[in-house]
Amino acid sequence: YGSGGPYHSSSVESVVTNIRGIKIAYPSNGADLKGLMKAAYHDPNPVVILEHKGLYWSKVPGTQGATSVEPAEDYVLPFGKAWVLQEIWKQDDVETCTIVTYGMGVHWAMNASEDLGLKEQIEVIDLRTLYPLDEETIMNSVKKTGKCLVVTEEPSNNSFARALSGKIQEECFKYLDAPVMTIGSENMPAIPLNSTLEQTMIPSTEKVKAKIEALLDY
Repeated sequence: YGSGGPYHSSSVESVVTNIRGIKIAYPSNGADLKGLMKAAYHDPNPVVILEHKGLYWSKVPGTQGATSVEPAEDYVLPFGKAWVLQEIWKQDDVETCTIVTYGMGVHWAMNASEDLGLKEQIEVIDLRTLYPLDEETIMNSVKKTGKCLVVTEEPSNNSFARALSGKIQEECFKYLDAPVMTIGSENMPAIPLNSTLEQTMIPSTEKVKAKIEALLDY
């Protein structure tokens, strides 16, 4: 972000999710970051907390929600518990879907559902932690909606998001009305230094909107 180049702008969650024995958090807002950091302090295990620099001061348009203030001084978020940020009810007369995401993807998902006027048809899950993973919340949601989109900023090939979509497909196959889809950055070796090429490579609200429409129309 902001022409950070291959290293400063890269997403590396799939690197650390393949290391056994560590816990991994990826918050989407300031309050969650504080709550997860306190949980990490009290946890006897090693913890990696990934922060998206585009969410600092909400400097990327559409991320105003990232500036949330912690509810209380002793606010602690447990690891392995996702947040159903936008919850819907089971509907049989319209197409519905679940978006599973984290970090910046939460803001793309929320903005896309609002822009499309589909907030009552799209359930959005903020994972908060990638390991441990709240599989129960994910699977219950997908079984309810029948369709699922996993949103990441990493290139999707061989990624955490692609592995998660496979797990969802295995667990929810008989409930699905479409294949579990993923959207991530273009599968290039690194993020370009040029800001125009950078925006071309990474996902955006517009790209997520197009993927949602394709999924609901499937």
